[in-house]
Amino acid sequence: MKQVASILSTYSADTFGVCSAFFELGGMIVIHDPSGCNSTYTTHDEPRWYDHDSLIYVSAMTERDAVLGDDHRLIEEIVTAARQQQPHFICLIPSQIAHLIGTDCRAICRIIEKKTGVPAFTLPTNSMHYYERGINLALEHLAAWALGKGAASPSGRDLLPKPARKAGTVNRRINLLGLTPLDYGAATAPASAAKWLAQNGFTLEACWAMGSSLEEIAASASNADCSLVMSYGGLGAARLLYEKADIPYVCGAPFGAAGEVLSAALKTCQAPLSGALWPHSGDKPGIQKKQEISPAPCCIIGETVFAQSLAHALEKATGQAFTAIVPVETDREILAAGTLLLCDEDELRPRLRDARLVIADPLYAPIVPDTCHFVALPHRGFSGRTYERQLPDLMDAAMYHDFLQEVRSCF
Repeated sequence: MKQVASILSTYSADTFGVCSAFFELGGMIVIHDPSGCNSTYTTHDEPRWYDHDSLIYVSAMTERDAVLGDDHRLIEEIVTAARQQQPHFICLIPSQIAHLIGTDCRAICRIIEKKTGVPAFTLPTNSMHYYERGINLALEHLAAWALGKGAASPSGRDLLPKPARKAGTVNRRINLLGLTPLDYGAATAPASAAKWLAQNGFTLEACWAMGSSLEEIAASASNADCSLVMSYGGLGAARLLYEKADIPYVCGAPFGAAGEVLSAALKTCQAPLSGALWPHSGDKPGIQKKQEISPAPCCIIGETVFAQSLAHALEKATGQAFTAIVPVETDREILAAGTLLLCDEDELRPRLRDARLVIADPLYAPIVPDTCHFVALPHRGFSGRTYERQLPDLMDAAMYHDFLQEVRSCF
């Protein structure tokens, strides 16, 4: 049966992706949903919640609200909170029930903005898509605002004054797009990415969206020379920055040998480079001909950019062929040849029967054959905080070396 998981867990929802992308930017995010979604996100999917202030709310919709509607209560509670907290912006995101009953979030945002003077907007979430779509929607909206090419709110009110472009620097200035704890769960990930850039002669312009302020992100939309897209969630923003500001982008994560490919691409990139960076013996991406592609004996299950980059790094280090299997939403542009898009449990299980090695979140272990080696690689967007202490930072050379040794021991 399609889209039914009898053994596996599910990935975080698009609403959580929006929250993760906007978490550090000083805005107020309101999930329009019955009580519970807020604690699920902050408790299981957001490690920054414990040491970083952020305005994440849930509307606590009741059955009466769902049947009869009570937008007045929602509006007044958001207005009251906004006047107390003074956020940079307000983002109202619907979940399943608000989506199904047709809540007019755009109209609600117009009223809220008029009452508070704070830019308010909504994004088309419904909690029936995965977190990557939410990150993509959020960062694309952020890019539109930063470029001044799209309205950040229904009235077009600006979030912050646009900064002037900085004078040129010697090193190429890089934006990191799509870096959130849902894919890069280790607390050291932003620092490791910045360190890798510095070691390869680049300057970090801004990280979308960990460790950079709203002001820094605004400036980076005109100051950056190139973008490094570290997950599908950053692709929409990258495309907009390229179309409107002529900032090219490269898709990948600097794991091992993959870092060498990315460094060379970033130094010469004049146009978008994505899935083509990761050559494979297959003919076409799995999203087009997944039924005709046989996976390599070694498989990596995870987010598109992360899994493909790691597959390339491990192929170079071990001499073994690796197949990236993507179980979440993605875009055919960033799929490398041979990558499989398998979002359903009943499609995934047959592909693993002949596998020699599977690298995936520990929650995938129950569907991996006993004859297959299994290397755990926790993914916060899938298992939440369950394996938080085991989350590796593969951009850190020492941690990547330890992980590589574990993989090599399987051959």
